[in-house]
Amino acid sequence: MKNYSEDQSKQYHTQVGKGDVGRYVLMPGDPKRCIKIAKYFQDAQLIADSREYVTYTGFLDGEKVSVTSTGIGGPSTSIAMEELSLCGADTFVRVGTCGGMQTEVRSGDIVIATGAVRMEGTSREYAPIEYPSVPSLEVVNALVQAAEKLEAPCHTGVVQCKDSFFGQHEPEKMPVGYELTRKWEAWKMLGCLASEMESAAMYIVAAKLHARAGTCLLVVANQEREKLGLPNPVVHDTDLAVRVAIEAVRSLIRRDKEKTT
Repeated sequence: MKNYSEDQSKQYHTQVGKGDVGRYVLMPGDPKRCIKIAKYFQDAQLIADSREYVTYTGFLDGEKVSVTSTGIGGPSTSIAMEELSLCGADTFVRVGTCGGMQTEVRSGDIVIATGAVRMEGTSREYAPIEYPSVPSLEVVNALVQAAEKLEAPCHTGVVQCKDSFFGQHEPEKMPVGYELTRKWEAWKMLGCLASEMESAAMYIVAAKLHARAGTCLLVVANQEREKLGLPNPVVHDTDLAVRVAIEAVRSLIRRDKEKTT
């Protein structure tokens, strides 16, 4: 497609170019989390700061790696992945937050998404709804092993992805609240662990790109525990999720090197 950037060597939205990023990219939603993640890299450098997309590139175990923020939701996530892919990235690890849906999923826990409910719009413009939104098994296994190594309280399973944050938390105020509420109950009955906004699109875009993707999420709180009067503190520190993701990328780097030797 036509590149609308003033600098033709850079991608229009992210303002990154070929050689600016590594094949492994960690992807938080919040741009302010990028510098916190980049501190785990060696020789991290700010590459670009454009719109909701902030990119740092550095090294892990001698391999070039990057972190790029996605903003909130599937549309901006898909743009980042498309442009990063054009610049050489092929492995994407989302490091984000979620809200627990099962009562055993507590604030501060880690959720690794083995699949995502496509209750959002972006993935529908990539693949028929019958196509499942699932991550790379390699990335999932690396994340699970990293969580075990760090002794992080961890859950693996399906997450629900939506486009409306307020539709989740205040469905009774929405004209289609009847539908939102019924579907929420269905996802709970089916064992959905948590609700978030990016993984469904990320997994489908990765499938289209023939790339690898996985998701590591911090549970901020759980509205179902709140409804039942169970302890439900709000946790904002994403460092544990970041450390799990960093350890997983290190593992992927080692395994990828072994494949080529």
